[in-house]
Amino acid sequence: MGDTGQRILIAGLGNELLGDDGVGVHVARLIRQHRPAFWGREVMVLEVGVAVLDALNVLERVDRVLAIDAMRAGGAPGTLYAAAESDIAEWDRQAGMHEMGLIGAMRLMIGPKPRVAVLGVEPEIIDYGMALSESLRRAVPSVAAAAIECVRHWIDAPIRREPAAHSAT
Repeated sequence: MGDTGQRILIAGLGNELLGDDGVGVHVARLIRQHRPAFWGREVMVLEVGVAVLDALNVLERVDRVLAIDAMRAGGAPGTLYAAAESDIAEWDRQAGMHEMGLIGAMRLMIGPKPRVAVLGVEPEIIDYGMALSESLRRAVPSVAAAAIECVRHWIDAPIRREPAAHSAT
């Protein structure tokens, strides 16, 4: 697979200082270490953490974003959830604050907005500490594999950016 002309960002979200809340950052690190050979220059992996506004300059240059974060939705620890950007608004009580921060930050963008999908992982322990719970430590490789499969699908079936919303003023 060569350069498809679309740019894709895998964004690892979460607060590493709060245990399982940092799962997105851990997954991003694993993906970066084992970057699949089929990716060209069009795929970036970024440990965003909680610094979503700092990532705006990257968000402005991509067509698709796959956000990975802890997400409480009532499943067993380590359960993987997938959501499109449109689903996040409906899940406002379940979706992590980082996804809402990502979507909110994108509202500050002037140009075309990238399409967003979220892989959420049910946390076990969100408390002070930098280590993931055993449940999430075991889940990280399968979350990374799901992220890679999602990106592979996007590369095979590219979608262009949404046009910027225009104000009537």
